[in-house]
Amino acid sequence: MAYEALSLSTLSQMEDYDPNSMPVEQAQQLIRQFLHPVTETEEIDILHAFQRTLAEDVRSPLNVPPHDYSSMDGYAVRHEDLATGGIALKKVGTAFAGNAYTGSMGKRECVRIMTGAMIPQGADAVVMQEHVRVDGDSIVFANPAKKMQNIRLMGEDIRQDAVVLVKGKRIGPAEMGLLASLGFAKVRVMRKLRVAIFSTGDELVQPGHALGSGQIYDSNRYSLTGLLTELGADVLDMGAIRDEKETLRAAFHAAAEKADVIITSGGASVGDADYVKQLLDEIGEVVFWKIAMKPGKPLAYGKIGKAHFFGLPGNPVSAMVTFQQFVRNALWVVMGQEAKQVFTFKARLANQIKKAPGRTEFQRGILSQDAEGSWEVKTTGDQGSGILSSMSRANSYIILPTGQGNVEPGAKVDVQLF
Repeated sequence: MAYEALSLSTLSQMEDYDPNSMPVEQAQQLIRQFLHPVTETEEIDILHAFQRTLAEDVRSPLNVPPHDYSSMDGYAVRHEDLATGGIALKKVGTAFAGNAYTGSMGKRECVRIMTGAMIPQGADAVVMQEHVRVDGDSIVFANPAKKMQNIRLMGEDIRQDAVVLVKGKRIGPAEMGLLASLGFAKVRVMRKLRVAIFSTGDELVQPGHALGSGQIYDSNRYSLTGLLTELGADVLDMGAIRDEKETLRAAFHAAAEKADVIITSGGASVGDADYVKQLLDEIGEVVFWKIAMKPGKPLAYGKIGKAHFFGLPGNPVSAMVTFQQFVRNALWVVMGQEAKQVFTFKARLANQIKKAPGRTEFQRGILSQDAEGSWEVKTTGDQGSGILSSMSRANSYIILPTGQGNVEPGAKVDVQLF
């Protein structure tokens, strides 16, 4: 349901309703309007190309396969010699993969051939070895042969000069193998995206140090580093920054000079010591500040100089959810990658979910199959935005739209896999 379709009376009954919060879909579309891919490219060895983004279309320099070859171990024949079964042909040679038979086959002759070997001149069919009887150099064929049976034709997979990979394609294991199969040792890719991250908050302590009164460990930088590394970004870790306005100002300026994207966590609310919004108003541009979603309401997007800025919430779950729903899609675009669609599908809900209309909710879910093989999803339990262990137990989000109220067991809900 669209945000605008909700009645003001319904919204006003929500104790945390904020008329300035932007609907999730609108915020996603708005971010997209401000994104432009990086333009710098580099040529690298294909062994180092994993997770990189193609900077240009790749055309095949050759036909694949480069010649007609056998798809079976057997015998290369002339199909017209085997109009019926029970016919004997003379074996005149053997063809191996990488070691072709160089002679020419005549009438009532055949060549022993291995899988992957080039089809001998004069042959137009291959008969499986299981369908023959060997009697010295005389080979008896049990069945007739059809023209071109068990033969893969030159260029059957890829024609020479055909586009095999398009600009913007993310290179995975299959693409690395494909490039190698075409003879490419190097490939031109977009340079790595540089993303600066830092946490804010006087309460943060780094792992390995003892906690003081009122302090917590800084977990968000570690979760975000994992998410960014998974995308193939070059992460510039700037640590945890204290809630001091000028210290934060210096950190923002330093990040904007080095990075294409700046991601912070914490400091995005409106408390007296939350300076992120104040600084963005002074040194950058803020497109929006609050999202009508749960968890993750205090999400900011803007720019500082040429760098894109995402101010994520400080709560650990909120930081991960907003990254996966907003930042990841944006980074794909800035990396120059082809558009991606994150798929959702329906599953049966196993437990009741209480929800008030007014915000899109992303509840942590555990998706599994029941005894009949149907998909069923249940929540991880308490959905508090500080319960990071729920993200480890979950394998999906249960997405409840803005206008949705309570959901009863057995209802169909939208599920998005992690």
